[in-house]
Amino acid sequence: MADPRRVEFGDFLRSRREKLSPKNVGLPAGQRRRTAGLRREEVAQLAGIGVDWYIRLEQGRTVSPSVTTVDALARALRLSKTEHAHLKDLARDGDRRPFVREVVPPAIRRLVESLPHPAYITGRRWDVLAWNEAAEEIFAFGRLPEEDRNTLLLMMTNKKTRKSYGAGWADVAKRMVAMFRASHDVWAGDPAFAELLTRLRAGSPEFVKWWGAHEVHGTLSGRKTMTHPTKGVLHFEHASFQANDDPALKLVIYTPV
Repeated sequence: MADPRRVEFGDFLRSRREKLSPKNVGLPAGQRRRTAGLRREEVAQLAGIGVDWYIRLEQGRTVSPSVTTVDALARALRLSKTEHAHLKDLARDGDRRPFVREVVPPAIRRLVESLPHPAYITGRRWDVLAWNEAAEEIFAFGRLPEEDRNTLLLMMTNKKTRKSYGAGWADVAKRMVAMFRASHDVWAGDPAFAELLTRLRAGSPEFVKWWGAHEVHGTLSGRKTMTHPTKGVLHFEHASFQANDDPALKLVIYTPV
């Protein structure tokens, strides 16, 4: 069977290739094209690699591109810094151990619980692992079954969460899908991630559409506006931080504006 990470590597190359036109990279348009984007041989030419080699990479075959090749592909496809980093991650031989749900150290849990503003800890799969009283008042994580405490699952499939974001839901949700791509692809094929992906696809047609675009974004701070059933309209600035104890743990804090 094909390596799922290599399949994602190839799919990502294809998605970026199809977004570019010859004009974007300084090539003549030439004859009429059947499909949008660059041809495979054009990408290979721009990257300075063989066409057959590039085709094998895009098909997700079990081949290991060098750092030099990955960098050349990033330049040829005009990747952003985040996209380039994602391509590098997929090219590496990753950890093949099955995903195991993280455990929050007691000291970090106590820290989160002591914060006055809404705060919670997530893991690599975006499961909510710990939260404080202020976060419970807004997100009600404690009322959910453990298997539903996942920020992307809540955003994409929970009707109450969607309603709380109102007209701004699509922008926030689409960016979250692109951010989750970076997390998912390095764990592609893992049963826990596959299970989450199945639930997201079954519960959200928007997720299916955005997932197919294979957009990748890094984690960003910013603002969110939500409508709470009893507290009314809430405006927050949010930011996230990695834990030194375990880089897989991410602390998210919402500060009222």
